Amino acid sequence: MLIPGLVSVTFRQLTVSEIGELATECGLQAVEWGGDVHVPPGDFAAARRALDTGLKVAAYGSYYRAGVSDRADLAPILETAAELDAPFVRVWAGTAGSAECPDRGPVVEALQHAVEHADAMGTKIALEYHPNTLTDTLDSAVQLLDEVDGVVSYWQPRGGQDVFSAVHEVRTLEPVTAHVFSWGAGGFKERFPLAERRDLWKPVLTELARDGLERNALLEFVLDDSPEQFREDARALLGWLKQ
Repeated sequence: MLIPGLVSVTFRQLTVSEIGELATECGLQAVEWGGDVHVPPGDFAAARRALDTGLKVAAYGSYYRAGVSDRADLAPILETAAELDAPFVRVWAGTAGSAECPDRGPVVEALQHAVEHADAMGTKIALEYHPNTLTDTLDSAVQLLDEVDGVVSYWQPRGGQDVFSAVHEVRTLEPVTAHVFSWGAGGFKERFPLAERRDLWKPVLTELARDGLERNALLEFVLDDSPEQFREDARALLGWLKQ
């Protein structure tokens, strides 16, 4: 079962309550609350405001960089995730891509440390699937999932990605969450309305739902950061999920 929602940092300019109102208006069910603006680590009042929206907490989106961030930063992140009752804490696998990181040890060790502490707090560590980290390629991400016991993966498409490789990545990683957006080959700077990549998202969503497990499909990176475009993207996503 796929749970439609959004990543709160899609609209950093909106308040927690405004995010909640927009998501509810659009018929979305869940939010990944960002730790940089909406629910900073240690801000339990902000966490309670997020819960007051009535939306399911898909995850706590942290900016913890395993192997680089101070490990002392992890405690308030996990405490805030616990306040949110977040099932996942999103983290980043370092700050260098797999080709530029011959020694994976510090990232692996830091991730294992994070997994063990997260488990004690009742949540799981989930890896952002992203360039300039050790999840920049499918092979490196799979290796990292093997190296770190208990970590799980997100997934998001590359700019202009072909359908075959996208479905193959999703089938291989079995991600707990997909960040849903449409980019051209220019990536972040070439955003499209979500519906323009129906050719990619319909088969990807079908693959995500294939085994019947609950996963999040969270909208992000809206064209022109426009709430009206977001409404259109939400309609497209919900329409695909109903088909």
